[in-house]
Amino acid sequence: MPVRPSRDNVRTRILDAASDEFAAKGFADARVDAIAEAAGFTKGAVYSNFGGKDDLFYALLHQQIDSRTDLAVAVLADLPPTVDAAIAELGARLTASIGRNREWQMLFFEYWVRAMRDPQRRAAFAEHRRAVRAQITERVEFALAQTSVRLEIPVDQMALVILALTNGLSVEALADDEAVPATLLGEVLRGLLTRPPHEG
Repeated sequence: MPVRPSRDNVRTRILDAASDEFAAKGFADARVDAIAEAAGFTKGAVYSNFGGKDDLFYALLHQQIDSRTDLAVAVLADLPPTVDAAIAELGARLTASIGRNREWQMLFFEYWVRAMRDPQRRAAFAEHRRAVRAQITERVEFALAQTSVRLEIPVDQMALVILALTNGLSVEALADDEAVPATLLGEVLRGLLTRPPHEG
């Protein structure tokens, strides 16, 4: 008798299929029936796990944010010899992630335009971004508490700065592969975010 897949397995397969469909066709032209077929389920299974394409987008966005937050936490957990080196390493890793996720960045900007033109979507998008910043803030504050690193600005503002910088640099990188030097983000973050550790 076939083993019924777990809910987590079903959701993972649907999200993997949605990621491929969005990457190939963009948000507007992606089809739920194609996502369901690629995942090996019915459309009903997609809708029972996700409300539709918008919910699929937000679930994938959470994955992207988790991945980038993991980068920051990993750098802090394995802190290089100096704070400057830690910030440079974080910037380099985030810049590399931009290059690896061209299709995702294009999807993000496509959805952003749709949300800005639709008041209901815009409100949902704004609420989600607030939740994202809160999540990043909580995780980074916890990681920072284990180190001697101190920031020039509050962590919640740091989260906003990093999101804004990575999104802005993504625009330039999408248009021109050579526009964003690997060290640029780290240099900017180092100037904005750090000060010497407290003494005593």
